[in-house]
Amino acid sequence: MAETLLTDPGQSPARLEGWRGIAADWASDQRAFKNVSWGKAMMWIFLLSDTFIFSCFLLSYMTARMSTTVPWPNPSEVFALNIAGKHIPLILIAIMTFILISSSGTMAMAVNFGYRRDRVRTAILMLVTAAFGATFVGMQAFEWTKLIMEGVRPWGNPWGAPQFGASFFMITGFHGTHVTIGVIFLIAIARKVFRGDFDVERRGFFTSRKGYYEIVEITGLYWHFVDLVWVFIFAFFYLW
Repeated sequence: MAETLLTDPGQSPARLEGWRGIAADWASDQRAFKNVSWGKAMMWIFLLSDTFIFSCFLLSYMTARMSTTVPWPNPSEVFALNIAGKHIPLILIAIMTFILISSSGTMAMAVNFGYRRDRVRTAILMLVTAAFGATFVGMQAFEWTKLIMEGVRPWGNPWGAPQFGASFFMITGFHGTHVTIGVIFLIAIARKVFRGDFDVERRGFFTSRKGYYEIVEITGLYWHFVDLVWVFIFAFFYLW
């Protein structure tokens, strides 16, 4: 491939074509993605790597489920609750899903108000999102406790294929860890937004530039990813 200098009449900087140009972009003291900040670009790269991990977990679960000769436990029965004398299948999981999807809405509004420099509404909506996330984690802890008391272990369970317990704890535990980390970051960033750290350029953790409300959007990218992953877990693990 020919490597020539490409120049635009109205621009002074010249760039190389081909692999040398790619190497120069990444090695130079400028943004590799011209219109994207480093923080946002690195978050997208992290989410891409995390997508591979969750995909491997779900593919491993589906492989184990389809290859086992022992019947797989029925999720509608395993995850059912007795409320007012009625056996309601997947009611807890449905509520958890509704809460997490609702949190995506509050997070999107927080990003919108963040770019409007409305720090009070941004902080409040981020805290509401964190409360939704904490509620989700609390309900997941209740779900884990219930199943452990019923005899579910990573190596076996009372209803069927022993791989069920390992798949359940691995997938939901890894996702729950992501939600917990997200809640912590939401609270930390909401506190900084409410104090006005991004308006007065107060130095500190995730605070260095005046008006740097983009960190709210970066946090939102992570949170929307966590919500999207749960949709796949809900579909493949609880509804299948």
